[in-house]
Amino acid sequence: MKAETLYLKLERSVELQKDEVFLKDLGKCYCREESVLQKARTLKIFSFQKNDGGRRIVSVMYLIALLQKEFPNLQIENVGETEVVVKRIHVLKQKWIRQGIPALFVCGICFFGSAFTIIAFHNDIAIGKVFERIYEMAAGMNGGQKTTGAGVLEISYSLGLAVGIIVFFNHIGGRRITKDPTPIEVEMRVYEDQVNTALVETADREGKMLDIQL
Repeated sequence: MKAETLYLKLERSVELQKDEVFLKDLGKCYCREESVLQKARTLKIFSFQKNDGGRRIVSVMYLIALLQKEFPNLQIENVGETEVVVKRIHVLKQKWIRQGIPALFVCGICFFGSAFTIIAFHNDIAIGKVFERIYEMAAGMNGGQKTTGAGVLEISYSLGLAVGIIVFFNHIGGRRITKDPTPIEVEMRVYEDQVNTALVETADREGKMLDIQL
C-alpha cells in the first residue's frame, strides 16, 4: 500500500488569540486521505506559557517529527516557510476615545513632521529666491512689472506638491488610486520580513526555538 503524503505550506508569521496552537494555525495542509488530513490539522503543537513573552518560533523539522510520531507511515512535504513566528495577541475592546486620541496624536506627528521637513528642504534650496529670479526674468519680458505676494508659481507649486504626494503614496482617505500596494505598505512588509528573520535567528542562536534535538 502506497504511503500517503501530507503537504505543508507554513506561514512566515501568524497571530493567534488563544494559548493552544494546532498545526492548522501555522499554515495550510493537504492530504488525499481526508481522515489523515483532519487528524493532522488538529494536532496540538504547543501551548503558550507565561514566560514565553507572547512569542514562539517553530521549526518545520519539529513539526515533521511530531507528525511522523503520530503517523509513522506518512510522508511529509513542506512547500512553505521553514520557520514560523507565532505571536499571541490580546484584542481589547476599547472605546472610541481610547482609540481616537492615539490616532490623532500619530496624525499630528505625521502632519507637522512632514510640514517641517518640507519647509526645511525648501529653505535649504532657497526656493523663494528661485521664484524671485523667475519672476524677474518674466518681468523683464513683460516690461518690468513684478509680481508681489503669492503668485502663479507659488500656487501652482503648492498644488503640484499636494497632487504629487497623493499620487506617490497611491492613497486618498480609505481609497486607492490603483490596485498596486502603497509605498508605505511595501516598506512595512520589508520591515516585517526583517524583524521575523531577526527573531528566527535570535531564537535559534539562544536555543529557544521549537526544533528537533540533534
